[in-house]
Amino acid sequence: MSFLTPEPRRTEEAAAEIASGARLVPRITIQAFCEHSQTAQLVESAIHDRRMSKVALTTHNGGIDGAVETYKSNPTPNLIIVETALSPQDIPAALEQLAQVCDAATRVVVLGHVNDVQLYRELIRSGISEYIVLPATAQQVVGAITDLFASENAAPIGRTIGFVSAKGGAGGSTIGHNVAWSIATALRQDSLILDMDLAFGTVGLNFNQDPPHGLADAIQANQKVDQTMLDRLISKAANHVNLLTAPVTLDRTYDFEEREFESVLELCQNTVPVVVLDIPHAWNAWIRYTLAALDEVVIVAEPDLANLRNAKNLADTIRALRPTEAAPNLVLNKVGMPRRPEIGAEEFSSSVECPLLGQVPFDAALFGTAANNGQMIAEIAANNKINEVFAAIGLHVTGRQAGHAASRAASLIKLPSFLRKRA
Repeated sequence: MSFLTPEPRRTEEAAAEIASGARLVPRITIQAFCEHSQTAQLVESAIHDRRMSKVALTTHNGGIDGAVETYKSNPTPNLIIVETALSPQDIPAALEQLAQVCDAATRVVVLGHVNDVQLYRELIRSGISEYIVLPATAQQVVGAITDLFASENAAPIGRTIGFVSAKGGAGGSTIGHNVAWSIATALRQDSLILDMDLAFGTVGLNFNQDPPHGLADAIQANQKVDQTMLDRLISKAANHVNLLTAPVTLDRTYDFEEREFESVLELCQNTVPVVVLDIPHAWNAWIRYTLAALDEVVIVAEPDLANLRNAKNLADTIRALRPTEAAPNLVLNKVGMPRRPEIGAEEFSSSVECPLLGQVPFDAALFGTAANNGQMIAEIAANNKINEVFAAIGLHVTGRQAGHAASRAASLIKLPSFLRKRA
């Protein structure tokens, strides 16, 4: 047995794990770059394993060089698998080139033809997730992926992004839904939208969906909610777009304890790469706690005085709740409304002391049509420049660079997880 591959589990243990569903790989995107057709067939055969049932996998030709060329102009997936026939001396330098065009959260598994312990140690030290010596089996490939994304010690894959309105009607829900759509389509990342406005939420309406179950069922299940139950409650709105809708009924009140949503949110983070929270315009213990726990917070405001006051209060409070985290972000909505005096974007942003991610112009006809049709802006007006604003916001809140090609390296927010120590 090669010392570079993990010892296989006993058959009965693996079967028990698969049967329980505990080791299912979450909804990630994998792209493999292979130099030989046999390797491509090996990787493609891995998708037939039950643990990979939620995974979106594509294979390409070209090895590391092919991956570098592809990601000069395209976003990287959750996991890249690359085959290389290079010598041990040349592999680290080739992977450094790949690092320059990869996003921060991307993980890399290398399929190599050299059984060299020194190379293995160097690659693992530099941040490569796994090095598998060829020839290998599909079970070895699945095992490596499972250890990365589905083991008990695996880090959550989901990035949590909350959209909250500074004032009722400012459009936090609309902006959040369209940004989630942009992330799903442009980055080809599975996104899950949680409608946390259980009484008056609009996620179902905006995506023309009326599922029988949603977020309220998960909350009512409390500690009983697990991966299998969550999968049943999630509804699919489009490719890579998933929803946990609100019941939108008034037959009960929705009063929650401070940490009521915590277990559900953690489960979502272990399941989907991008989790977008549509947070209602209210202020209570659970909203305060949720805002403090998110990776990114986006305040959506209109450019008037009441929105400025509320946005300032929100921003100051969120900064105090998250002293070691990044400041909340700002999006100005309904900019340029006829006959309305407005506060300039620069003045608004500097007063709130939040980075301005974008300005969405007022367009009652466009947004009204989309809302009435249950569609996103990109579906009814694909060439509208507003979509570029949503895309830019999506790139920022997912921790990705704002540009590609020549500007990609210059706009890199941080090095990818592999080769980070080489910087």
